[in-house]
Amino acid sequence: MNKTVLIFDLDNTIYPVSSIAEKLFEKLYAVIENSGEYKGDLEAIKLEIQRTPFQKVANTFSFSEQLLKECMEVHINLTYDDPMQYFPDYEIARKLPQTKFLVTSGFSKLQHSKIDNLGIRSDFEEIIILDLQQSNDTKKDIFRQLLEKYNLPKEEVLIVGDDIKSEIQAGKELGIDTVIYDRLEKYTELDNSNKIENFAELVMFL
Repeated sequence: MNKTVLIFDLDNTIYPVSSIAEKLFEKLYAVIENSGEYKGDLEAIKLEIQRTPFQKVANTFSFSEQLLKECMEVHINLTYDDPMQYFPDYEIARKLPQTKFLVTSGFSKLQHSKIDNLGIRSDFEEIIILDLQQSNDTKKDIFRQLLEKYNLPKEEVLIVGDDIKSEIQAGKELGIDTVIYDRLEKYTELDNSNKIENFAELVMFL
């Protein structure tokens, strides 16, 4: 397929959020639980926080304005400073010869701390953090900007991520090939035409 460029997502694509969630979000979970000003199940909220930008979670579960404000105060300076480990098969992906970019959504300070603790910053030509506090851009906007900035032919680009409603959908709308990294088996109902469970399988799409 002659792919020369790979665009990766971070959370649940390079490392499992569940491995740090309990400690990372301990204070945030407590604020939500103590408030009670939301709709839906608390455990469902905790799970969704691990895989969806926080502002979207707050909207989905109808957080009150006060709860949202309190959560944002916790989140804005949140970092993770303990050792982290990427998925073992990421070693395969990082050694591929293609030029790599990292595009991730989240709070800038937190995402930067994860990247540094994982030791992956030098793996990428450029790292873009889509912080919804600072920008109204979407991943689709970021992908389009990368194509223009680096003069990348769409047919030479492959987007790799775990979220079919985020980076995967954005790539498809732009006419860029995508691969769903389903290490955590979220999408068992989907066929395997553009889905992998191990980065060793990525070579089939390159």
